[in-house]
Amino acid sequence: MDIRLTPSTLRGAVTPPPSKSLSHRALIAAALARSTDALSNLASSQDIDATRRCLDALFSLDDGFPTLDCGESGSTLRFLIPLSLVLRGGARFTGRGRLMERPQEPYFAIFREKRIHFEKTGGELFVTGALTPGRCALPGDVSSQFVTGLLYALPLLQGDSEIEITSPLESRDYVTMTLDVLKKYGICVENQDFRRFTVPGGQKYLPRSYAVEADWSQAGFWYAANFAGAKIVLSGLDPASPQGDKAVAALAERLRDPGCADIDLSQIPDLLPPLAAMAALRPGEKTVFSHAARLRIKESDRIASTAAMLRAFGVPCQEGPDFLTVTGRETLSGCTVDGAGDHRIVMAAAVLSCRAGGPVTVLGAQAVNKSYPTFFEEFKRLGGIVHVL
Repeated sequence: MDIRLTPSTLRGAVTPPPSKSLSHRALIAAALARSTDALSNLASSQDIDATRRCLDALFSLDDGFPTLDCGESGSTLRFLIPLSLVLRGGARFTGRGRLMERPQEPYFAIFREKRIHFEKTGGELFVTGALTPGRCALPGDVSSQFVTGLLYALPLLQGDSEIEITSPLESRDYVTMTLDVLKKYGICVENQDFRRFTVPGGQKYLPRSYAVEADWSQAGFWYAANFAGAKIVLSGLDPASPQGDKAVAALAERLRDPGCADIDLSQIPDLLPPLAAMAALRPGEKTVFSHAARLRIKESDRIASTAAMLRAFGVPCQEGPDFLTVTGRETLSGCTVDGAGDHRIVMAAAVLSCRAGGPVTVLGAQAVNKSYPTFFEEFKRLGGIVHVL
């Protein structure tokens, strides 16, 4: 779906959708506790639907190894690989887009040590074997999703385990979210300063009621809209949330101050597109986004696609292997933006369209269905002018 956006001023109140990150985690814990009917404030999106679909397959009574279609959801894939070994002795994983290109080597290294068979061919990954208790070593600079996947599976083994992080852990707040959900479902994990996690075996997930809180990651785009001149009141967000992306509130204020700003993305990678949109609106000021290498293996090469989106608006950018430098402008050009199949690029382009000097065409706007299917409904309700081409 391609759309044309006419510059406009957004006004009104918005409650962001339920946190996608917490929804994945709560769905898995609730399935293991047999209490999914006690979950509330869940919203449908392509990623969350993928986790639901894969859990249904994993808990099915069919014989043999299940096939888990993860869509484009990296969380679904990495969270469920270890659980598939514990619950079914393995599974076949499939996906779409760039999903199966994302690195899985941290798991593969463990599988080699534990003699678990894995085979990755084309767009499929097949794993089979027994996940045994003991030590698991993981690098901290690839993705915290590997830590989360093991934290869900290891408590179910009949023996104690330990996860050792062999390099500084990035995105540690995502692990904090995992630990928070596990604790609510009765699972005990000892966290030793995010360097080592001790996981007692023989544990059981306990049924609980759980309401998913609003998503700070998606709120980032409405913060960017306000930076662009909108008057949007955000509600439903918990300032004490375990979500690391709550940092967007403080960063938005920081970017209002003059001077070069250096923003370390190692703990908040998903915030690059909305923060880059804000950086584009700081006339003459430079903003450097650093420690961003992992963004090159998202739904798009998100450093490159963010830079391409900003350049379409006439905003100067310089990108490197793990950084993006943005020099803000007073005015933005009307343009055509390739959404690059990336939900966050599409939403960032929509926000910047409000300050453009002419209409903005966004190609592939349906990408928002991955995480925020109602984004353009909210955008129009707030006064945005959207025409489907």
